[in-house]
Amino acid sequence: MRLEPIGYSDGTVDLTGWLARPVGPPRGAIVLWPTIMNVNAPMERRAGMLAEAGFLTLIADFYGAAVADFAHAGELAKVLRADVDHYRRRIGAGVAALRGLADGLTLSAVGYCMGGQAVLEAARAGEDLALVASFHGILSTDRPATAQTPITPRILISHGDADPLVPRTQVMAFWEEMDAAGANWHFHNYAGVKHGFTDPGSDARGLPAIGYDASADRQSWAALNALLDEIYA
Repeated sequence: MRLEPIGYSDGTVDLTGWLARPVGPPRGAIVLWPTIMNVNAPMERRAGMLAEAGFLTLIADFYGAAVADFAHAGELAKVLRADVDHYRRRIGAGVAALRGLADGLTLSAVGYCMGGQAVLEAARAGEDLALVASFHGILSTDRPATAQTPITPRILISHGDADPLVPRTQVMAFWEEMDAAGANWHFHNYAGVKHGFTDPGSDARGLPAIGYDASADRQSWAALNALLDEIYA
């Protein structure tokens, strides 16, 4: 699928999103927040899948800079996430960029790994979204939601229970946070499944924390589509 470059900005930082259009009239619009590696082939594939499901989909840009390798991505991410306000402004810029293209369509957000954390930060920040869905995303935050800062989007989490980046202590803290904020949340936990379970290329990276799981990939994608069908009926 051909992706269109979309220029937008966060203050003085120039960013480039990549837009996938459905064949027919869109059912809705989805901001796709990528992994720590930013825009890459797996994220382009997911954008195409969302477009095939009928959604105008924008892969948002975390950094506004090319990523040389995983170590470089880590450095860029560390700077971006050092200040929660800065991080949330960058996330909000991506939402605003798609809203400007969506012609009144209802927006949702989907994220993978770091992108999974980003969509949850969007919900915590009060972005006007129908659904946020996190796939093997980081659940922790420097500014948890509370009863005074309620969560309004519906929440879908697809999580590998053997993900060492998101241990059960973080999972339980997230559940308690969502309950305190009155969130409507679904949590799908896959036994024995590691971080990065939706990417068939995960095993080739040779990292013990990361692994592809075909069943969890299929089941989590089905869960997303079922909830999208419910929301966008």
